[in-house]
Amino acid sequence: MVQVRVAAYPVNGIDEFLAGTRSDPASHCVNCSARHLSVCSALKPEDLLYTHQLSETVRIPAGETVFIAGEPARSVYTIKSGTLRLYRILPDGRRQIVGFIGAGDFLGLALAGRYSYSADAVDEVCACRIDRGLYMSFMSKRPHLLRRLHEVANQELILAHDHMVLLGRRSAEEKVAAFLLSLRERMRRLGTSMVTLALPMSRADLADYLGLTIETVCRVVSKLARQKILLVVPHGVRLLDPRRLEEIGAS
Repeated sequence: MVQVRVAAYPVNGIDEFLAGTRSDPASHCVNCSARHLSVCSALKPEDLLYTHQLSETVRIPAGETVFIAGEPARSVYTIKSGTLRLYRILPDGRRQIVGFIGAGDFLGLALAGRYSYSADAVDEVCACRIDRGLYMSFMSKRPHLLRRLHEVANQELILAHDHMVLLGRRSAEEKVAAFLLSLRERMRRLGTSMVTLALPMSRADLADYLGLTIETVCRVVSKLARQKILLVVPHGVRLLDPRRLEEIGAS
């Protein structure tokens, strides 16, 4: 598990802490490739300097656990690269994946003070980590950041509702198509290719996210490939007929 370092300085002493730190211009937050997608996009230049001084960059190897549901929420994270899976373990031992997050996504600001889900790395993840107490103090003095976090919370609520619909009254083919379309939308926001979709998660991950069996996921992907809607390539799929995929996913 990724070890979380608890800050030794008082939360209400954030200004004193920052006054004693020094910024490294070469690694300034303004150069972060994920900044325009993250909550940091709402920060002013001087706020970015503060964020840089408060944070540390962590690298999380594939398969490593970041935190477990129910643990005290000690840190918040902005993902710079890589993919995390968020999940809960049901009472009967089954795993339900509630989402995948990547570059620009923010997590860890649990209102109840404890993480409501577990998170681990699908592939190697690079993230910016900040002590939760310090971040909340930093955030409380910046209404523009609070507004941005409110927008993020609203978006997460919309995604949660979409996931409920996805798990509800859609066929297996519609679920897979809708997932691929959501992934294409994420890649569009990142400014990367929308024709070839990287799939770092396993078929088992997709099954646990979509509420299907592994066999069903494989069968649907094979069917879409036979219909020349997509082509399976190493570590992902290439969309051959995006319009047809949209028709299936919108059903």
